[in-house]
Amino acid sequence: MKLHANVIGEGKPFLILHGFLGMSDNWKTLGKEFADAGYQVHLIDQRNHGRSLHSEEFNYLLLAKDVKEYIDTHSLENCILLGHSMGGKTAMMTASLFPHVVDKLIVVDISPKYYAPHHQQILEGLKAIDDASLTSRGDAEDLLAEYIKEKGVRLFLLKNLYWKSKEKLGLRLNLEVLIKEIEAIGEALPSDKTFNKPTLFIKGEKSGYIKKEDEALIASHFSSSEIVGIPGAGHWVHAENKKAFYDAIMRFL
Repeated sequence: MKLHANVIGEGKPFLILHGFLGMSDNWKTLGKEFADAGYQVHLIDQRNHGRSLHSEEFNYLLLAKDVKEYIDTHSLENCILLGHSMGGKTAMMTASLFPHVVDKLIVVDISPKYYAPHHQQILEGLKAIDDASLTSRGDAEDLLAEYIKEKGVRLFLLKNLYWKSKEKLGLRLNLEVLIKEIEAIGEALPSDKTFNKPTLFIKGEKSGYIKKEDEALIASHFSSSEIVGIPGAGHWVHAENKKAFYDAIMRFL
């Protein structure tokens, strides 16, 4: 099995895909809330992230096929599929390629358009950690602070740390491949890919990822879509205004 997942609760399957450099653990708190609301929540690590398969290949077609294989392996039907950022791109691709397995689609703070690479500073910081043979989490945070000012972003990235051996910390990410394939992260959804079942786009009102001019493009790919803004939230919408985010999803469902 290529994809590792934590499954919580019983009910209609609700699959959650994290963003670039994230992992399923980032969604644990919200996952529990969705499970309490009566869903079987699948918190999935995508390829080259978390505990899932590390591979030399990395693109949205493969990521979507990974999700479809996961759905088939677990005999899931009529799934709700949610993806944040990179996970949103995977979710869009999955829903457009395999619409028969997706009942409703939720895309968080990303549009179908092309995005130029913009994670260089973060990747340099992670590479420095990877190269440094660190023996304490504190040292890792100090080193990362030289590259990334925002403490919240550092703490999010440091979730990837684990003890490779008794003495040495490592990263769960396949960093080498993610650096090599950085262009693939920003790829646009191909213009012929569409999905006509209910779709919710959620944007952080302080985030620049979904702009006014993206609305026509979104509608051209997703004919039954709506866009909801979450006040006071940037790109990490689900962390920055969790209650409004949760409420918007439950209204949609």
